Amino acid sequence: MAPSDLKPITVYWRPQVPNPTKVVIILEELGVPYKGEFIEHADLKQPAFESVNPNGRVPAIHDPNTNITLWESGAIVTYLIDQYDTEKKLTYDTFPEKYHLVQWQHFQASGHGPYLGQAAWFLMFHPEQIDSAKERYIKETQRVVKVLDKWLEGKDSLVGDKLTYADLSFVAWNAAIGYFMSGRPKDEWEPETQFPNFFRWQNSMLARPSVQKASTLAKVEDVHL
Repeated sequence: MAPSDLKPITVYWRPQVPNPTKVVIILEELGVPYKGEFIEHADLKQPAFESVNPNGRVPAIHDPNTNITLWESGAIVTYLIDQYDTEKKLTYDTFPEKYHLVQWQHFQASGHGPYLGQAAWFLMFHPEQIDSAKERYIKETQRVVKVLDKWLEGKDSLVGDKLTYADLSFVAWNAAIGYFMSGRPKDEWEPETQFPNFFRWQNSMLARPSVQKASTLAKVEDVHL
């Protein structure tokens, strides 16, 4: 089905939050029409939204073209790629690349995003100042970025010879690091010198129109492709 024949996918969203942004980036890359339903923070744990996502978190989607409702950003990205990336623009169906993509996607969801999220919480939002927690999650942020930096030596992407959904799953979370590490000593976070491969890769993704649009939207309900 051509994009012009598709009904817009509803994205349940909050702006400038990494996981919802991840989904919008993929929709933008694939040219799939979407519309947004902004969820106020106070409404996340209310029955109306929990009927969509029992975990009470964004993002979630409803695709009227297939009548499926999904939550968890990784699951949503997998679905969008399987359903709409018919030209394999952001994926591979060859062996072993197909499984290496899944490997990196799982690393982002289980070993990258959660550590960065905890770092942001303890550095910026936790009501008590707990130095040991700050130290732990700063070090874990550095560690997971180092994993990426080492792997990207001599490479422009995580898998194969093009940017894929696996790469793009990292970009919004990576961008959050500068936010929660702002004002920290340079020996804790100066990616241009500490992690040059990571820095180059991240900047290449930040330059993509899909990432720029998804990162600057005030509210996704204002956008219709």
